[in-house]
Amino acid sequence: MQSLNLIDSDIAYYPRFIDPTTATAFFDVFRNTVPWQQDDIKVFGKIYPQPRLTAFYGNKDKTYSYANITMQSRLFSEELIKIKALIENKTQIDFNACLLNLYRNGKDSNGWHSDDEKELGDNPIIASISLGENRFFHLRHKKHKELRYKLLLEHGSLLLMKGETQHHWHHQLPKTAKQIGERINLTFRVLK
Repeated sequence: MQSLNLIDSDIAYYPRFIDPTTATAFFDVFRNTVPWQQDDIKVFGKIYPQPRLTAFYGNKDKTYSYANITMQSRLFSEELIKIKALIENKTQIDFNACLLNLYRNGKDSNGWHSDDEKELGDNPIIASISLGENRFFHLRHKKHKELRYKLLLEHGSLLLMKGETQHHWHHQLPKTAKQIGERINLTFRVLK
């Protein structure tokens, strides 16, 4: 486990949280069985297709809204339940929802944002599993813009963000010009 030791945050990174062979098996199942969708987002008054595919799962019938998109949950699959159990055993936190992202290539991305929607509570907890291609994850402090951090999220890794992190930091998964393969990101959350 690697603590990022950034001010105003509580972020830990667990490389090889899931062994590579098992992580690849999970990637293949999610890639081939999840009903991926591409929603439209509004940016500065213009509507664009979101630059990634998404799906939303939970342990009950829930909705999750972000960036003027409302997603209806599907019940957790057997594979998501297995990964959720691994995370809950490590963190002692009960997660009840998961937003999945499929980045098809280096052109797919997620811009600067915080996971601070009101249904995530006062100090949101996000447990993010990376499967597939390694991608760089960027952080920048909201007030002290010169404070930035870049971390390579590896196949099978877990990134845990909690405490006041979402109050003080933005994060993104930027585009890259490199020719790279697909990445699936599972972001487990606690919806209030």
